[in-house]
Amino acid sequence: MKKIPIGTKSFSRLVEGNYYFVDKTLMIKEFLDRGTDVTLITRPRRFGKTINMSMMAEFFDITKDSKEIFKGTKIMETPYVAEINQYPTIFISFADAKRDKETVVSTIRTQIQNQWDKYDFVFENLKGIDDAISFLMERMEDYYGKEVMVFIDEYDTPFVEAHTGWFYDEVRRGLAGLLHNSLKTSTSLKYAMLTGIQRVAKENIFSDLNNLDVYTVIDNDYSEYFGFSIEETKELLEYYDLELNDEVKEVYDGYKMGDKEIYNPWSILNYARRKVLVPYWVNTSANTMLKQAI
Repeated sequence: MKKIPIGTKSFSRLVEGNYYFVDKTLMIKEFLDRGTDVTLITRPRRFGKTINMSMMAEFFDITKDSKEIFKGTKIMETPYVAEINQYPTIFISFADAKRDKETVVSTIRTQIQNQWDKYDFVFENLKGIDDAISFLMERMEDYYGKEVMVFIDEYDTPFVEAHTGWFYDEVRRGLAGLLHNSLKTSTSLKYAMLTGIQRVAKENIFSDLNNLDVYTVIDNDYSEYFGFSIEETKELLEYYDLELNDEVKEVYDGYKMGDKEIYNPWSILNYARRKVLVPYWVNTSANTMLKQAI
């Protein structure tokens, strides 16, 4: 029997570690079909944002050979199989940029440094570095002769934590400039996707980013890729000798994403593991901004 992937953030680990896997790979097709310069998708916590972004980066990353990882998935049955591992790719997650100012700043710096370390071979020297991501993108394009894919997970976490910790302006100045230079003015960008919990002050952070499309929980676009559909939930529960009956529906009543009814993965996976019908998602994290507003 396959293991239950609670808290698994790496797509390759999910597939190779014999975890139960719900195939969301056609999200790659939708992403390429749309061809939007910069895509921002907002979803609540624990709806699969990080694992999906890991999947996207794994698929496109030119430094990897991911054919075996994606073997048997839906995307491999489409013409887009030709796009696998074809682009220099940057994948950054700000999910751990929480708590105090020092932790937020350290996480941002570490995530950027990790990308520099990964692609250190594209540099002849390290002089004149002002724009960390955009400069790296330029060097990557020069080296590979291809534009760069950029994926930023939980882009809004530093802003939320900075707001509640009273150092918002400092974080905003640094990150807004970094995002602007890499997503707006860089000529090395192919496509970018960002995920977050909320649409944090688009007017301030992305004020002149006119190449940005935003998809929230009310939009049909990408609605089936974050969370489990009714059929996916039913199939998963049956695999673990459970069923999607009226009692389960009452406790985990599906969320509406666009025109689709979606179940929260965290709740369903925890129920499958513990087989105890109690709320799980509500206790996953505290939204400090909401608490302060109440």
